[in-house]
Amino acid sequence: MHERFDASAALFADVKAEFFLSIRAAKPAPGTVAGYDSDLRIIGGIVARSCDVPTAELRVDRLTGRMLRAAFAEFADDHAAASILRAWSAWNRFMNFAVAEELVEGNPMAAVPHPKAPSKAPKPFQGDGTARTLLERIAAGAREARDPWVERDLVALAFPLVTGARSAELLGMTLGSFGGSPGDRRVRLIGKGGKTRSVPVEVPLERLVDAYLLSRMERFGLATLPLAAPLLVNTKNEPLRRGGLQYLVAQCYRYAGVHDRVSRGALVHTLRHEFATRLAENGASAHELKELLGHSSIVTGQHYVESTARELRLTAGSSPTYGVLDALVSESRTSPPSAQ
Repeated sequence: MHERFDASAALFADVKAEFFLSIRAAKPAPGTVAGYDSDLRIIGGIVARSCDVPTAELRVDRLTGRMLRAAFAEFADDHAAASILRAWSAWNRFMNFAVAEELVEGNPMAAVPHPKAPSKAPKPFQGDGTARTLLERIAAGAREARDPWVERDLVALAFPLVTGARSAELLGMTLGSFGGSPGDRRVRLIGKGGKTRSVPVEVPLERLVDAYLLSRMERFGLATLPLAAPLLVNTKNEPLRRGGLQYLVAQCYRYAGVHDRVSRGALVHTLRHEFATRLAENGASAHELKELLGHSSIVTGQHYVESTARELRLTAGSSPTYGVLDALVSESRTSPPSAQ
C-alpha cells in the first residue's frame, strides 16, 4: 500500500482500487460495492473516451467538473433518474476520497447536477383496514393460482406486516432463524450490510407459521424440515426468489382487490411501511421504530412519526365544525359592523 499518491500522475484505476480498500472497514453490502464499481467504471470510461485515452491511462487530475458534467450528461441519455442519482452518489464519495488523498483541490461533483432524491415519506396502504381486508380475502382463497397455497401466501404477507421485515430479510430467513420458547419466540433477521436484529414473534404468527410448515410437509411428503431450510419456498419446494416474492405479493393485492391502495413502485415494501406506520399511530417512538426496523439512524424512524402527525392533523382538520367556523369567518368579513 502506498504512502501518498503522486497527484500529477495518479491513475484513476489505482485510486479506485485504494478507494474500495478504504471503505472495506465500513462493511458495505456486496450490492453497494458492485454498484459503486459499475458506476465508477462506466462514467470513468466516458471521461477517458472524451480525453482520447484508454481507461487504464486516465489520470485523476482529468476528472474535472467540466469533464464529469459532460460524462453524466451522456450517461443520463439512457439511464433513469434513480440510476443517475446512484452514480452521482458513488462519484461524490469517490471524489471526496480523492480530496482527502490530496489528489484534487476540491470535489468537482458540486458542478455536476443530479436528479432530486425521491421523497422518503412512508408508503403504507391507502385507506383504513386494507391490511385486514388483504389477509381475510387471501385466507378465504381469493388468490387464483395454478397451484394455490393459501398457508404459504399468508405467511409471506403477514410476516412483514407484523415484523417489518424487508424483502431480502424475508427471503433470507431459515427455520433456524426462530428462537425462544413457544409464546416467547423471536426471529433473527439479517439486514443491510449483514447487520442482524432480533424481532419478537407473537402467538398468532407462530400458529400461522406452524400451519404453513405442516402444509409444506404434507404437500411434498416430508417427515421433517431441517433448520437450514428456507422459510419461504415456491410450489416446487425451491427457495423463493425476489422476483417470485414480488409476483406473489402483487397477485395477492390484485385478487384481494386492494391493488389500487398500493403506492406506485411499492410492493413488498408496502407491508413494511404499513407495519411501521401503524406502530407510530399507536405511540411507538422513533427510537423503538429504529430498533424494530433495523435502521442505522433514528432519522428514518422519525419519518413515520412525522407522517403520523400529518395524518392526525388531516383527520382533525376534517371536523365539520371547521366548515361552520369557515362560514362564520367569511360572513363576518362581508357583513357591515353592527351598530353600537
